[in-house]
Amino acid sequence: MTTRLVMAAAAAALLAACETAPMKEFTSDAKSAWGQITGSSKGTSALSTGLKQYDDGDYQPAAKSLQSALDQGVSTKDQVTAHKYLAFIHCSVGRTGSCREEFRKALAIDPSMDLAPAEAGHPTWGPIFRSVKAGR
Repeated sequence: MTTRLVMAAAAAALLAACETAPMKEFTSDAKSAWGQITGSSKGTSALSTGLKQYDDGDYQPAAKSLQSALDQGVSTKDQVTAHKYLAFIHCSVGRTGSCREEFRKALAIDPSMDLAPAEAGHPTWGPIFRSVKAGR
């Protein structure tokens, strides 16, 4: 009986390891991003809120705040940040078309944009980002 429990626990651990890494693993990059927000508009406040929500794992409200920041107006650098995090959110829920589009928008603003190493290594959005950037 004990052997079965150990094997079941090992199988569960292996299956859990196969899942896409949760976005929370990449929140150190989010923290650094919202520490570098430029400007002082209403949009800047919405961007700060969106990045904090993202960092807290509240992805749907984060997407609304990030889009609101773009709608209200933020600096060019902050636009790139908002589009990047919107792409992460879309990718994480399987909306790869929307993910690609957000990366395209970010790269249209800043063609030299790149992902941090932890972001670039993500199994979902890393390859999508590289594909979009290569196609420019």
